[in-house]
Amino acid sequence: MERYKLELVGITYNQIESGVYAVILKEVGGQRRIPIIIGYPEAQAIECKLQDVVTPRPLTHDMMINFMQEFGIRLQEIEIRRLPSGVFAADLIFTDGTTIHTVDSRSSDAIALAIRADAPIYTSAEVLEEAGFCPEEKETEEKQSRQRTGRPDFAASPRKQKPAPRTAEELRELMQKAAENENYEEAARLKAELDALEQEEDTDANEVV
Repeated sequence: MERYKLELVGITYNQIESGVYAVILKEVGGQRRIPIIIGYPEAQAIECKLQDVVTPRPLTHDMMINFMQEFGIRLQEIEIRRLPSGVFAADLIFTDGTTIHTVDSRSSDAIALAIRADAPIYTSAEVLEEAGFCPEEKETEEKQSRQRTGRPDFAASPRKQKPAPRTAEELRELMQKAAENENYEEAARLKAELDALEQEEDTDANEVV
């Protein structure tokens, strides 16, 4: 199976939806990138390592690295894969120098461990083809679209409307389903949306009183 090596570009923060982050992986020797939605704790763990932030006590992923070193275990590599549901997951490939073991993991946790263990990150050609995008090509397509229509892209699709806001009950139900499907990144995003909605409702109630 053909594989591609990836490198971590960084983390982006969604300015519209509070608490939603995305880790960006880039194809080594290429232009394609893969965005993976992650929660705040994982984003914090990755960012702390990228910024060389020293915490008073070991974070969870730092503790895992300490555990591995204590018992002579090395993270050889990780491989990003995509589940049928579209959720990203990863395989952690460990070795003790004699045998190799593969452990299932969330993609965010795998990346947090990989950058601490200096382990390479790989993915399949299929995942890169399905989820990858090239910034330059995307920018060119948008420019060509504006030239053809003579107006911004959003004006070229007047029928596209902003989806109706979801109720707190709907968000709780979606969050529960996401957790049951082990889609923790989506559950974290929905939780942030629910918290923002409940805070807004509390503010409105206080103003009425």
